[in-house]
Amino acid sequence: MTAFTVWKYDDPKGAEQAYGTVKYAAADGLVKIVDHAVVTWPEGAEQPEMHHTHSHTLRGTGWGAFWGVVIGGLLFIPVAGAVVGAGLGALAKITEGTAITPDQLERIRAEITPGTSALFLVTGDADLDRLGERFHGMGQRLISTNLTEAERDSLTEAFGGNRP
Repeated sequence: MTAFTVWKYDDPKGAEQAYGTVKYAAADGLVKIVDHAVVTWPEGAEQPEMHHTHSHTLRGTGWGAFWGVVIGGLLFIPVAGAVVGAGLGALAKITEGTAITPDQLERIRAEITPGTSALFLVTGDADLDRLGERFHGMGQRLISTNLTEAERDSLTEAFGGNRP
């Protein structure tokens, strides 16, 4: 099953470090990384930065555009009034069919703040217990996922993270 997850770290470098852990886990056969993006927002910076890399050009181009629209829209649209509602409404339309809800978009937007970072992952074929062992103590918190309640509970239990 393909899973979409967003993990928040209370350190601007936390998500990048976590992605390194995921890459090593993928090399060990514990998870298949379909794609990812890292958002960092150093304290004092006016806005966050998004980092996206990919290994397959065609797949990466599609996901890169998706990440750019979603993350760019989430973090760079105005933060007041009706414009926010219109911007989030447009994002909800773009993410139709991805199992990302408007409520999740709003939660993600509210959680990524100066001094934090977030790891956006699309993964499959994960050995949650063994993968979770590598994440204990990293300080992650699951802020969004397309998983069912039971799958979400198993994931947060394995990773030792808080659930949304």
